[in-house]
Parts: sequence; C-alpha cells; structure tokens
Amino acid sequence: MNEGLIASRYAKALLKYAQEREQSQSVYEAAQRVEANFAARPDLQEILLNPVLEAGRKEAIMLSAAGVDASSSEEYLRFVRLLLRARRESYLRPIMLMYQKMYRDFHHIVKVHVTTAAPLDKKNQARIETIVSRHCADAVLEFEYRVDPEIIGGFVLRVGGELFDASIEKELKQLRLKLINSKTRI
Repeated sequence: MNEGLIASRYAKALLKYAQEREQSQSVYEAAQRVEANFAARPDLQEILLNPVLEAGRKEAIMLSAAGVDASSSEEYLRFVRLLLRARRESYLRPIMLMYQKMYRDFHHIVKVHVTTAAPLDKKNQARIETIVSRHCADAVLEFEYRVDPEIIGGFVLRVGGELFDASIEKELKQLRLKLINSKTRI
C-alpha cells in the first residue's frame, strides 16, 4: 500500500478523534515533538523497524519521541497502541507530518520559515513577524527560525508556498550566471 495513503488515512482518523476529544492542539504539539526528534535522531526509524524489539519497548520509544507519558496524553497513547497492533509503527513519522499538515489546514495556520546566516535577535524577529503578519492578515502564522551559514548573509523567507530569497548566496549565483553568459557572447 502507498505510504502517503497510509499516512493520510491514519492522520485523518487521529485528527478526527482528537477533535472529538478536544485534544487536537495537544496531539499537534506531540506531532511537532515527534518530527523534531526524528530529525535530530535519524536512528529512531531504524529502532522502530527492529523486529526483535518488543511492542512495549516500541511504545515507550514512541511516547518518549512525542515527549509524553502514558498518563499525560490518552489520545496519543491510544494512537500509538493502534499503530503497534496494526504493525504500522514504521509509519509514525509520515503520519505525524501529515497530521501537522491537516491540523494547520483545518485551523488556517500558515507555516513561515525564516532562514538566516546568523541567529536573529528578538528585535529583528519581531520586525519580520510584523511585516509577514501584514502580508497574511487573515491567517494564523507559525514561525520557524533556522540558521544556515551557507547563505552567507541576508535571509530566505518561505511563507506557505511563496519564497522570498534575499540571501547573498542567491546574489552570488545570479552574478556568476551573468558573468558566464557575458563571456559566451564575446
């Protein structure tokens, strides 16, 4: 079966269940922590694929990845147990990514990615947030800041599907292309 289809179906069911229980926000936060932990520890996926590891240990790992315990989030715990019964634990990450997307779509949340060469201070973060908020007046914005020294300077701003690249790296690439094109015309 298609991995995207599996993730979509489980995420949709989880969102519906969490909404019925009025816990969609807490499950969303758990989904964000799961994704952050999978990004930080790529070996988590390999651990969940290990056939020797018993279901109880996998459950503990999946709860730990979400930063919850058995008593703090009944909805997430029941979801983890469902995945383990269905032997779908390897789909945890794609399901959590899909859940986040569906949650943001349902609540009209737009993800804003800001990439800079050096960390931004609070003043500059506030300026960027104000400018983007004016541009997206009808949406709830969720900001994510990232540092990438390879852009050399400036910033890259991604708002939903729109990209604004004001990085030095982009400027240098454009300059390089102009120089290459000018040499071939001589």
